[in-house]
Amino acid sequence: MFDNWYVVQVRTGKEEAIAKKLQFHIDHDVLLECFIPCCKRQKKFRGKWQLVEEVLFKGYIFVITDKIDDLYTQLKEIPDLTKLLGNDGEDIYPIYPQEALFLARFSTEDHIVDVSKGYIKGDTIMIIEGPLMGLEGYITKIDRHKRIAYVDVNLLGQVSSVQVGLEIISKD
Repeated sequence: MFDNWYVVQVRTGKEEAIAKKLQFHIDHDVLLECFIPCCKRQKKFRGKWQLVEEVLFKGYIFVITDKIDDLYTQLKEIPDLTKLLGNDGEDIYPIYPQEALFLARFSTEDHIVDVSKGYIKGDTIMIIEGPLMGLEGYITKIDRHKRIAYVDVNLLGQVSSVQVGLEIISKD
């Protein structure tokens, strides 16, 4: 189920536009799904906190296919794509199954990581709600003022730090 997820590197900020191009130009029997993992978080605008959605891995689009050779051929026709990434940087391989499983568990069906809620007890972070529940060990840093957690995520065998929404409701 998770062995056919691939990562396409694109110009940062162009993820949405290129994902739409892929969905329009690539045969639907070749491209099973194309998505951009995002996260919800709180941001302050003019003194008020508002819920916003941000790209989780800037500069990357995820594609699911069982026909990688056909996809690769059709991707060459799409302008603005930089490259299809593989585990070794040379050949094209899907992301590791455990990485896809983690990303699927971490996000909703729509590939969105919701805001988590938790509290701090001493030096320990306790998550009581949201996708970070049970994943406290992946949190490397918290910025309570910006309401974000920095989480280490494995992707293509390398660790990437991503920012996700975290509401700390109390600290003792």
